[in-house]
Amino acid sequence: MMLHVPPVDPERLSRRQKRYLFFTLDVLLIPVALYFAFALRHGRVFPAEHIAASWILFPVLMAAGAWMIWAKKLPKIKLMAFDIQALRMFASVSVGLVGLSVIVSYAFGLSAPRSIPLIFGAVFLLALILIRLTLLAALEFLARPKQPLKPVAIYGAGTTGIQLLSVLRKSGEYQPMLFVDDNPTLKGLIISGLEVLSPSNLSKLVSDGVIDRVFIAIPSARAAEQKQIAARLTEAGINVQILPSYVDLIAGLGSENKLRTIGPDELLGRDKVDLNIPTIAMAYADKSVMVTGAGGSIGSELCRQLIGCKPAKLILFEQNEFALYSIEQELAPLASEHGITLCTRLGSVTNASRVASVLKDQEVDTVLHAAAYKHVPLVEDNELEGARNNVLGTQRLAEACAQAKVERFILVSTDKAVRPTNVMGATKRMAELVVQDLQTRTSSTRFAMVRFGNVLGSSGSVLPLFQRQIRAGGPVTVTHPEVTRFFMTIPEAARLVLLAGAFAEGGDVFVLDMGQPMKIVDIAQRMIEMTGHRVKEHPDEDDGIAIEITGLRPGEKLYEELLIDDKSLVGTPHPKILRASENRLSEIEVAGMIKEISEAIERGDEEAFRNCMSRRVDGYQEPEITKLTLPGE
Repeated sequence: MMLHVPPVDPERLSRRQKRYLFFTLDVLLIPVALYFAFALRHGRVFPAEHIAASWILFPVLMAAGAWMIWAKKLPKIKLMAFDIQALRMFASVSVGLVGLSVIVSYAFGLSAPRSIPLIFGAVFLLALILIRLTLLAALEFLARPKQPLKPVAIYGAGTTGIQLLSVLRKSGEYQPMLFVDDNPTLKGLIISGLEVLSPSNLSKLVSDGVIDRVFIAIPSARAAEQKQIAARLTEAGINVQILPSYVDLIAGLGSENKLRTIGPDELLGRDKVDLNIPTIAMAYADKSVMVTGAGGSIGSELCRQLIGCKPAKLILFEQNEFALYSIEQELAPLASEHGITLCTRLGSVTNASRVASVLKDQEVDTVLHAAAYKHVPLVEDNELEGARNNVLGTQRLAEACAQAKVERFILVSTDKAVRPTNVMGATKRMAELVVQDLQTRTSSTRFAMVRFGNVLGSSGSVLPLFQRQIRAGGPVTVTHPEVTRFFMTIPEAARLVLLAGAFAEGGDVFVLDMGQPMKIVDIAQRMIEMTGHRVKEHPDEDDGIAIEITGLRPGEKLYEELLIDDKSLVGTPHPKILRASENRLSEIEVAGMIKEISEAIERGDEEAFRNCMSRRVDGYQEPEITKLTLPGE
């Protein structure tokens, strides 16, 4: 019968046990260091006769050393706080033992060379340091997070910057890569293991992916100077966070507020919707599920939540190589842990042969279609490409799903598809019409659509924009004081898509009851206040962050709607999920719409495409931008 001795977990040891462990190790180092001193001095591995002649040194130094180590409180020094002060304490014990060994040698008339005590002291001090550095490295290796750390730069190589470096190294979230400082005398120096570079290098470092963001750690600079630096970096596309001054820290206005990122849940103005329903997992368990646009904000969150549903296979379909690589790196360990086959496939939904090949090869059961061009101003300026991706891409993917007899197809849509005033919203409504038409001609596949409000935290949403502007010291830009939007979080949006797949009966339009719409200007004000700042009431005020009204953009509405016909609403098994049945175009009308769009794209005829939108999309109207009259004009 073999005796199993469980391994010692240092994290489970009590503080008292850790102290006794270090005390024992430190005391045992004394005879080891003394032995090495004799071996080094005499040039022999086993200087037995020399040690025998001076054996009295071993018990005396161990007894005295044990007392010195305990009196100097070496075992109480926290491993993670090992610093120069700890080195001084170690040195004092080493010097004390060196002096004691000299006294003992003279008192007992030992014949050992007088250099033995000095060598012993140096070896003992080095051993004390090395054993702690080794343990510290082991603990840091065991505590290393599974997710990659965010590479950051610290602006300011002074005392505050060095202190911030120490904190970030222990955060488990950030990896400091370098210092930047305006002082030319510091350029090229190595401080605490990091090189000091000029701020002029930052843009290239960010574009090359060397760093993700910059922490400004120059509390001695005036607030105006800090804001000027932050504004310059933000204009260069660099994420910036400012460390508060010592005065602010003492006053309770410290980094907890100034550095923290506002979570989307804090801005909703309503309770989160509980969408954890067992039927979700049942609908996807042991299935082959494909997510298009898997590297985007919604697509990536869909993939994360699908892992918990334990599908047999998860196919990530994405045309952006880096986005696909990033989500694959994140999900691969989780998929392996749950026994899920993870497949990555590069391609565009506009490529019908590529889509059909992936559906067939991977034997896909469910498709969640999140691939789309969604940024309103960009699609407004590139309307034919928006139509190619959003309309023709959806048509080709949906038809391929019908031919492959995929069980479920869920289209991610938007509230901007309801009586749209912009090209993006109109193309998404056209995509809905394509899906609705296919359902009338297909019995093997259940098609459904999900309409979102604005998704807080997604790329292009107000949350990251306002965060960047607040870090730069303002102003925070809002297009109109009366603009309102429905808001939801990324997890809510992804969960709604999964619910739609579970509840789909065919041709459904699902919406989430998101409460009352919120004013964008109220979101801006709340974010400013939650980061510890105040809103400027007058432009000439020195303190605070201003909210600037810029005027409506082309295609932007004052408010959004979720449904064309509110009377069509019916309930679902979830009280906050609603189903609607809306007007559809006939098969001939949809075929004509697709033909007109294809011909307009082929000819590069934007006017023909806009005419098609006006005739085919119910409620579509050309945007009319009214100049906003500001006070004093």
